[in-house]
Amino acid sequence: MMMLKNISKQPSEVIVGAHCGNAVLRGAHVYVPGIMSASKFMKAGDVVSVYSDIEGKCKKGAKEFDGKKVFLGNGISELSRNEIFSLSSPLKGIGIRMTEPVYLSPSFDNVLSNSLFLQNLPSTVVSHVLNPQPGEKILDMCAAPGGKTTHIAALMHDQGEVIALDKIPNKVEKIKQNAALLQLNCIKAFCYNGIKALGKVENGQGGPPFSPESFDRILVDAPCSGMGQRPNMACPWTLKEVTSYQPLQRKLFTVAVKLLKPGGTLVYSTCTITLAENEEQVAWALSTFPGLQLQPQEPHIGGEGMVGAGLSLDQLRKLQRFDPSILPLKDTDITSIRDTRREDMISLANKDCIGFFIAKFVKCESV
Repeated sequence: MMMLKNISKQPSEVIVGAHCGNAVLRGAHVYVPGIMSASKFMKAGDVVSVYSDIEGKCKKGAKEFDGKKVFLGNGISELSRNEIFSLSSPLKGIGIRMTEPVYLSPSFDNVLSNSLFLQNLPSTVVSHVLNPQPGEKILDMCAAPGGKTTHIAALMHDQGEVIALDKIPNKVEKIKQNAALLQLNCIKAFCYNGIKALGKVENGQGGPPFSPESFDRILVDAPCSGMGQRPNMACPWTLKEVTSYQPLQRKLFTVAVKLLKPGGTLVYSTCTITLAENEEQVAWALSTFPGLQLQPQEPHIGGEGMVGAGLSLDQLRKLQRFDPSILPLKDTDITSIRDTRREDMISLANKDCIGFFIAKFVKCESV
């Protein structure tokens, strides 16, 4: 994303929630449900400055807000304040059409939606690291919203079987919708808790639970603290919440090992940056399951693993960690990169992504 400088702030202000602010930084316009506050006399057609309430303290319908906010850019109001906050007929759709966003990030919303599924770079790398082959049986244990699931199916040329699990019903429906949109028929999505996916087969429909050693390859894209997500306009995590993920991840991983065939591949990934959810989990897995071997990854675009979990240098080299914090991008703008070589731009783009972690294992023997 390229930064625009010298944007003149307008006297008329619109405040949006943190999640809406994240979307605007990714190239979206401001939709009505995300608007928390608008200036008293704002009418359709006004040029307004848009800010994100990063602490969640702005009250819905407020006429002004003096709390902590971050400037997102300028736009043109599609509706008046009265229309936006009308109680008789709540509106949807675009409320502010962004004309001068702080970052020039193009929106791909509804662009070739039946042919493309937009993902962050590390998310696409994961499926290639898993390396699914046509005719195999693959398990995506924590699959919603289905980006990696559909990518796996596409890499298999829609030949074989991809089982997608998620325990939240509306998320499972989203997986099914995305599979149908992309015309991928080998995906079967089930509303099921991955922790309970190992057990006696109860029906002939191919759904969970599954017998031990049923899958050729398994992806555990585990629930995590999400600290690698970008952009992020708020920091809602508590210490208790952050530390709660490690036990859950280990339960999922244990089930995955038991469901994997000998000789099969298991890929573990998170979109967070903590040692406890990443390298410490690898060290735990290798000591808990002697039949697992850590494998090199292809492609390997990210950096090596982080020290501190007791892994050897050779083991750290086999891990893949995307860490955008190492990039000096704070003052980067269009002018400063105009003369940059194409190869350097590609390298920069490959690193300027979300924080992410990938580990690849092969199961050498039954457990």
